[in-house]
Amino acid sequence: MRRLKVPLGPVVLDPEGPVLTEDDRGRLRHPAAGGVILFAHNYENPEQLLALTDEISRLREPELPVCVDHEGGRVQRFVLGFTAIPPMRRLGVLWDRNREAARLAARAAGTVIAAELGAHGVDFSFTPVLDLDYGSSAVIGHRAFHYDPNAVGALAAQFIEGLAGGGMAAVGKHFPGHGFAAADSHVAVPTDSRPAKDLFRKDLVPYRAAIKAGLAAVMPAHVIYLQADAEPAGYSKYWLQDVLRGKLGFDGLIFSDDLSMEGASTAGGIPERAKAALAAGCDMVLLCQNPEGQDRLLDSLASTPVAVPERIERMRRRGGRDFRKSVVYREALALLEQIP
Repeated sequence: MRRLKVPLGPVVLDPEGPVLTEDDRGRLRHPAAGGVILFAHNYENPEQLLALTDEISRLREPELPVCVDHEGGRVQRFVLGFTAIPPMRRLGVLWDRNREAARLAARAAGTVIAAELGAHGVDFSFTPVLDLDYGSSAVIGHRAFHYDPNAVGALAAQFIEGLAGGGMAAVGKHFPGHGFAAADSHVAVPTDSRPAKDLFRKDLVPYRAAIKAGLAAVMPAHVIYLQADAEPAGYSKYWLQDVLRGKLGFDGLIFSDDLSMEGASTAGGIPERAKAALAAGCDMVLLCQNPEGQDRLLDSLASTPVAVPERIERMRRRGGRDFRKSVVYREALALLEQIP
């Protein structure tokens, strides 16, 4: 099949299985498609993953970037043949014992993730989680580094630098913070009733550190912060433009969280959700495990290219696929295996 030469669109979607079907190829060659996210249902083994990402790379020019949720702990889509990354909370526990060891471990975790994903044709992971562990959100829980915003910022900065050392950009989530809201945005519409000043004083602190460390992208939360805006953060010009772009000075890519989640339902149907996210300031929108919805979404955005292509270009992996042969990777792997 000849490569389709067309600008990237704003839609990130997942294939239906471990190999591309004709329907998958049609969706990925659609002008509105702009990226591919992979899940456990797209993975069997390292060889299959490499074959899948190679085929995706041959579909279009410029190539569709490939991404995954590969945080560690319970959120690691590729298991067989990949290093088991610990939940980030274990780095927070280490921080309380030995801060320098925790910094080194966080950098090592980023390096290993970047090396192993990059070797298999994956451009980036939706990580790190910058939420604070308030103890009230089960869906976040041990995915968060710590409850202390300064600890989260310090560890996230090292993690981001580890990713960069392995040739990979970082995506901070879930802006401005999902750690306090108890409801799970996959199945409900969470709310957070704290004054905005509390979020600025605590939840936004890690973002300042992460942006300084080179954070390339942000994913907002499907959470309504009742005292700041009536819309979830992913549909909010206040949070995305006034705060993230304005007050924090962030100029990277903004991804919506998955629009099939219940937390995104406040805007209506799938096309309406995408339009609300893009209008608020998102550059790209995700729709996962919903082939019928993907077809409707692609058609609704057929003539909508990515507004700032340079932002998505920054997300592409850098360097070769042989980084796992480097001393840096081997040292990071050994350090990661020593985390208590």
